[in-house]
Amino acid sequence: MALFSYHQHSSEMFLGFIIFLVFKGVLGATFTFVNKCDYTIWPGILGKPDLGSTGFELKKGASRSFQAPAGWSGRFWARTDCKFDDSGHGTCGTGDCGSGSIDCNGLGANPPATLAEFTLGSGSQDYYDVSLVDGYNLPMMVEANGGSGTCASTGCVADLNRRCPSELKVDGGDACNSACRAFGTPEYCCNGAFGSPSTCKPSTYSQMFKSACPKSYSYAYDDATSTFTCTGADYTVTFCPSSSPSLKSLMGSGSDSGSSVEQAALATSSWLANLATGDSIRIQPCAAALFVALNLILSLLVYL
Repeated sequence: MALFSYHQHSSEMFLGFIIFLVFKGVLGATFTFVNKCDYTIWPGILGKPDLGSTGFELKKGASRSFQAPAGWSGRFWARTDCKFDDSGHGTCGTGDCGSGSIDCNGLGANPPATLAEFTLGSGSQDYYDVSLVDGYNLPMMVEANGGSGTCASTGCVADLNRRCPSELKVDGGDACNSACRAFGTPEYCCNGAFGSPSTCKPSTYSQMFKSACPKSYSYAYDDATSTFTCTGADYTVTFCPSSSPSLKSLMGSGSDSGSSVEQAALATSSWLANLATGDSIRIQPCAAALFVALNLILSLLVYL
């Protein structure tokens, strides 16, 4: 009798687990947005079907959640320096969607803007990434909660506005363009004769982005190290996530070592940017390799 009771209980638990998975696949995922920036932001949403909002205000320290159905596909980003009147009409300094209102109404972000992109599976894997292909306006982190599979966190926590080359920087320094947007040439935009993975390779600019944010998309064909999967998870999208403990201890030690390392990294990045546009002085190939290696080492020291 006790053995029968045990097997009955186990069967009920297994059945409950299967029902949970089925309903989880139907329900999709909950997206929670958290603002850790020192200022108000206005997240934008572009995707189908509609989640009930296409844009909203999120004050410093606030959070807000939305339920997305299975099969939902779309993107999120933050708009900054927005000025809206009492009727909700206005514009934003970065990430503006051009709708003239708080709601984006089916319009995407005007580059440059850091993007979080999702495709939710229907009882199968979700795909997600953080993309800098359209440039960067603020740090962003995506974390998967309660799912199965790899479910790795991804994002860009580095302040790329501070290390943005002058030729990519927007007026005011509040965002950093991609090389495609800045120059518009096929080799940077991965179109025309450069419209395939075999012909469009990482540029010096995309490599700078990648060294600072190794898990983010740095150019159009950066799939291998930038796309992540998870099954049955909910997701937290954090704007301006807190710095890592190692970076906090480095910059808060009271010495000048942290600032010296960062200044050296910025200087090396500027040299690489000049090299890409042909403005740098001529140097031997071995010296160029040394500079690239130094840039990667310094980026790891500052941002990891």
